[in-house]
Amino acid sequence: MILTNNLKLNPQSHTTQTNPLSVAPMMDRTDRHCRYFMRQITRCTLLYTEMVTSAAILHGDKERLLGFSPEEKPLSLQVGGDNPKDLAECARIAEGMGYNEINLNVGCPSDRVQNGNFGACLMAQPYKVADCIAAMIQATNIPVTVKHRIGIDDLDSYEDMTNFVRIVSDAGCQRFTVHARKAWLQGLSPKENRDIPPLRYGDVHKLKQEFPHLFIEINGGFTNLQQVKEQLQFVDAVMIGRAAYDNPYIFAIADGEIYGKDTAPTRHQVVEAMLPYIDYWAKKGLKLNKITRHMLQLFNGQPGSRAWKRYLTENSVIPGAGVEVVQQALAQVG
Repeated sequence: MILTNNLKLNPQSHTTQTNPLSVAPMMDRTDRHCRYFMRQITRCTLLYTEMVTSAAILHGDKERLLGFSPEEKPLSLQVGGDNPKDLAECARIAEGMGYNEINLNVGCPSDRVQNGNFGACLMAQPYKVADCIAAMIQATNIPVTVKHRIGIDDLDSYEDMTNFVRIVSDAGCQRFTVHARKAWLQGLSPKENRDIPPLRYGDVHKLKQEFPHLFIEINGGFTNLQQVKEQLQFVDAVMIGRAAYDNPYIFAIADGEIYGKDTAPTRHQVVEAMLPYIDYWAKKGLKLNKITRHMLQLFNGQPGSRAWKRYLTENSVIPGAGVEVVQQALAQVG
């Protein structure tokens, strides 16, 4: 174990460690094209990559796995792993590529992740997590943060969570994103773990009271900015997951209402801002649906939403499809 009295203090970052709103890392969702699309809706919200394993970062195609557009920032790379040396190298790579932050996944309950001994199962090994965090902090000048569950299996008491946070914060971590549901590592699927265990917001609020010097973000079940504003009375930040993907336009007012900055773009303006990006990637040979699949819910709840989704779904898979398909889909909305 790395001794905490020799640890480097984790750096603060205006764009990440003090950011009050974020879109959760989501597998098969928050890829670079999704993030670029979200950035046309909100300029300030902190965005995350999908989780990338440390092995993939160290041995895989870094541009394919980690490449991003500068417009996506502020941006955090979420990594999964349990080897301090490997994670330290991942932190160096993240900083070298221009990420604003690197986040360690201690919340995913999937069997694949457990078999690799990372994700939520690491909540049972707080000193191992502390060693990983300490090594990452020593290796980089960008913030190193943790996303974790409120508990796992029978280690689900408030005291279990505070013990985890205390040990990991002693290693230098200052920002904790807490999914306010416990995870059952056996018996529930990842999807069921997002819905079945009850939400315990009060425990996360209490955690902030007990650790006022830490930046505590709450995650789980939030669907609109009114809920975000209510939660910000008790914690420092709120992370929105599935609702950000299923109804992305809820973030259009975030810059104004949460950050006191820009006015909200219209849905049509969001689409028009995407056209040069789509044209660039289409000319590089990317299939149009790799981008437009993230845009299907933009008009959620609006007249013409069904026509928008149907036209994009049917036509974006056609070989050679480009911006004209998106323009024609937009015309369906009126």
